[in-house]
Amino acid sequence: MRVAAVQRVCSSTFRARVPFALERVQAGFPSPAQDYCSADIDLHEHLMPNPDSTFILTVAGNSMIGAGIHDGDQVVVDRSIRPRDGHIVIAVIDNELTVKRLRLTQDGVVLQAENPIYPDLRVCSMDQFVIWGVVTWTLHPSCLS
Repeated sequence: MRVAAVQRVCSSTFRARVPFALERVQAGFPSPAQDYCSADIDLHEHLMPNPDSTFILTVAGNSMIGAGIHDGDQVVVDRSIRPRDGHIVIAVIDNELTVKRLRLTQDGVVLQAENPIYPDLRVCSMDQFVIWGVVTWTLHPSCLS
């Protein structure tokens, strides 16, 4: 899976406040919904607490579908977070951006696909390799046709 586009988040122009309901939504047996909202929630603060180091990238491919990241989804990436084992990261290998799960093993760095038809990428010392940022959110439309 590669990155198709990179967008910088501009903190001065991007503000989205939406109503925030106190009630939880049932994923099992539905219960009657209440029209009770506590206040607005600022999506900018919630999704991008570090706007100066946050980018939105559009993904291309399906190597991360097991992690809920699909072709055409957008991922929110924070470059200020220190990557750790198990994080989903944007990595640069030989000048190409890719999204994978970071695995730190005794044998070195592995970029793990979340789709069994794709092999893991073992980072060799000769590869040009940089972890560009950590994926913090996936923006996945639930019903587009």
